[in-house]
Amino acid sequence: MNGTAAAGEAASLRIGSVMVGVREMAGSLAFYRDALGLAVRFASDDFAFLDGGGAGLILRSARDLAVPADERWTELVFAVEDVDAAYDALRSRGVVFRVAPRTVTGDQLAADFRDPDGHVLSIFGPRRAGTVRKEET
Repeated sequence: MNGTAAAGEAASLRIGSVMVGVREMAGSLAFYRDALGLAVRFASDDFAFLDGGGAGLILRSARDLAVPADERWTELVFAVEDVDAAYDALRSRGVVFRVAPRTVTGDQLAADFRDPDGHVLSIFGPRRAGTVRKEET
């Protein structure tokens, strides 16, 4: 089949990378690298390729980028093993959360924040057994 799907077969697709526009590459790259801890694979004035732990994250310089009209349009969700540990670690690195960890489905919690360009990002995963947040006491 020479690597192509035969007629009637679905192609096997997987997300390899997600690209987001950024107004100021140096500041955005510092946020994703230093605050979020993503490893940089390559960076230039126009693009930065980061290791997203499964799918890559590409920052694309777009100096005239407009703020999204509706923040629900796109959200980057980072899977974590312990929401509270990730929340505390990110806060200690200067990430300001819009919403503290809250249950969104079953035993999965989420907390969201923004990057320097206003993109909505969130952490998503379970709470370590027996953990009680200070805000809940």
